[in-house]
Amino acid sequence: MSQIEQARRGQITAEMEHVARREGQEPELIRAEVARGRMVIPANVVHLRLGLEPMGIGVKARCKINANIGNSAVTSDIDNELAKLKLAVELGSDTVMDLSTGGNIDAIRQAIIAASPVPIGTVPIYQAIQKVKQVEDLSEQDLLDIVEHQAKQGVDYMTLHAGILRDYIPLTAHRVTGIVSRGGALMAQWMIAHNKENPIYSRFDDFCDIMRTYDVTWSLGDSLRPGSIADASDAAQFAELKTLGELTRRAWERGCQVMVEGPGHIPMDQIAMNMEKQAVECSEAPFYVLGPLVTDIAPGYDHITSAIGAALAGWHGASMLCYVTPKEHLGLPEVEDVRQGVIAYKIAAHAADLARHRPGARDRDDALSRARYAFDWEEQFRLSLDPETARRMHDETLPQDAFKTAAFCSMCGPKFCSMRISEDLRKHAAQAAALVQLGEPEGVAVGA
Repeated sequence: MSQIEQARRGQITAEMEHVARREGQEPELIRAEVARGRMVIPANVVHLRLGLEPMGIGVKARCKINANIGNSAVTSDIDNELAKLKLAVELGSDTVMDLSTGGNIDAIRQAIIAASPVPIGTVPIYQAIQKVKQVEDLSEQDLLDIVEHQAKQGVDYMTLHAGILRDYIPLTAHRVTGIVSRGGALMAQWMIAHNKENPIYSRFDDFCDIMRTYDVTWSLGDSLRPGSIADASDAAQFAELKTLGELTRRAWERGCQVMVEGPGHIPMDQIAMNMEKQAVECSEAPFYVLGPLVTDIAPGYDHITSAIGAALAGWHGASMLCYVTPKEHLGLPEVEDVRQGVIAYKIAAHAADLARHRPGARDRDDALSRARYAFDWEEQFRLSLDPETARRMHDETLPQDAFKTAAFCSMCGPKFCSMRISEDLRKHAAQAAALVQLGEPEGVAVGA
């Protein structure tokens, strides 16, 4: 049985217990959240046997992040993808998606699954397309076969674009950026060519049977997500969202775990509304958002424009944030781009947890603040999200070991450090108070 089926029967699985320990929650709470569909545990039975460490995605858990890796038809190889995976996991990515679209996709995915302790996600149509000359040549059975093939390999969750219907395609005609989802655009092309309904929608129950067998979590793709601020919150986006809610409930009925993917480009003033609308339409299934980017004018810095939106989305209820790298809209991310994307999104997710007042979320902040006030540089480095970068930046100007205990950094120098002055003032106040208690006159000089 799948995790949701066992949860509904009142059973607390080993995976639920593991998630409870990681989250600092009671196992019964995790079971209840999985049972109602508000939390998913992406854990393919095959990947579990290979060493997957179960984790939970849901509003009652810490806000999670995903890192995308994968090659293209023109660049990258297995070793490079494994290097990206290793770095993403080391920096704290909670899941990783293999979005390979070229080369030996099977071999790349198999290597990634075998090496990954975190859940792996895919977009199956990318591999399905590689097996035919053009999208029109795909059959409905081809799509079912590739989903089953990837499930047998151990993929933990799959983005399947089931919510884009023929009637929704005309709604994109007046958009600035049209259909920006690759999978969504391919499904639209297939429907127009065959003059048929989306086969993932029309044969949804057949896909559910495969997903349930291996306990692969549905990640219902948002084919009609806005790809520009101008297209945000339009009729096409919300028409598909309503269908995704319908499919969420159908998948639950067939014993499948489900999360729903969310918008890409949304101005800040519309983010809370989008989060609330998804919760209503999709019966509180976990929301997995790409960004959202809050402005379109910063190519090369979209890890920043999207992390702003991601933090707000997480605060207002998003359960997982799909990272964006500086290369978004420009090229295939390399290892350093992965670093920048993961760190930006770890910051966003942690900021969301602080805003949601998650138990223990502030502990690390407080510990680092105490270390900063005490000029304990080594402890500051250790507690940083990216210790390597923190140490490097400190050492660029003050590399000697003596400066690892100095009561200043190169920003203020020894005379202008506000925290050193604050500590001197505290000592002065303490000395003055002690003298008053002894009946001595005040007036001890600062630093005396």
